[in-house]
Amino acid sequence: MRIAVDAMGGDQAPEAIVSGAVAAARELGADVVLVGREARVREELARHRGAPALEIVDAPEVIEMHEAPAMALRRKRRASIVVAVELLKARRVDAVVTAGHTGAAMGAGLLGLGRIPGVDRPAIAAVLPTQTAQPAILLDVGANVDCKPHHLLQFALMGSVYANRVLGTTSPRVGLLSNGTEEGKGSELTLAATPLLRASGLNFVGNVEARDVFLGVADVVVCDGFVGNVALKFGQGLALAIRNIVKDELRGLRGKLLRLYLAPLVGSILRLYRRIDYREYGGAPLLGIDGVVIVAHGSSNARALRNAVRVAAETVSHGFVEELRSRMPQAQDITLERTP
Repeated sequence: MRIAVDAMGGDQAPEAIVSGAVAAARELGADVVLVGREARVREELARHRGAPALEIVDAPEVIEMHEAPAMALRRKRRASIVVAVELLKARRVDAVVTAGHTGAAMGAGLLGLGRIPGVDRPAIAAVLPTQTAQPAILLDVGANVDCKPHHLLQFALMGSVYANRVLGTTSPRVGLLSNGTEEGKGSELTLAATPLLRASGLNFVGNVEARDVFLGVADVVVCDGFVGNVALKFGQGLALAIRNIVKDELRGLRGKLLRLYLAPLVGSILRLYRRIDYREYGGAPLLGIDGVVIVAHGSSNARALRNAVRVAAETVSHGFVEELRSRMPQAQDITLERTP
């Protein structure tokens, strides 16, 4: 299996990206293709003595985080994310991983690969830890700010297929993110989406609140991209704050004494942080694009990138895209039946 990695995407590119790609090749046996400015990527790769031989595909342009994605994609036809998607379209690779501009990744995927038939709006799905052993999927977390009810139905179906095929969740429970669990609570969008989800044949459990996401009340939680992105960033910020507070408390003489006398507890706290650390989850799949594209966090370090490659390989090996192609007509049929 060959995975194209956008070597120029991310706040720490190309250093952390190349390091993560090397780790993925060494530890996971992944066949990684690095896409980016060849001389720069080759220079960085040379720092890793004894690294597996990785193919480099030259892409002289980079789409920066501040650029408007639509305009940048038109102007920079040889940008690293564009070239990586072209490799996937040509079937020279099986998946693409990027920590770069999310909008550019979505745009390049749509232009280069198209949507799976039956998908109106591809969505970004975040895999999140819960208090149970099974993670939850939250989508959409940023691709679609304004949604219609049938979009949430499509998100629910796509998330359920991903949870089942890739995460191994049997009959995933689907929840609709709202401001209360009671029937009848929510915005016009969530109220209109409820009957579609009830008629979907999915394991719909009704409304869930934001706090329920991490409690494992549902395996798939659907919402529009504005709400989902806010919820995701809030959770990431909370996890980071907890880590920093613990680090501050363990500094200095007082911290050394705490580590000495509370060593088992400190170890538990550190294991807890690893469970909620986004770097362990790698990246978010773009669901609905006709191919496997994984978007890692913009601040991804080498470990996060390595895990994003793992996510890409798992998504391909479990046949997610093929299964979704066969399931999407279900959402279309329900929409047609329930639309006046």
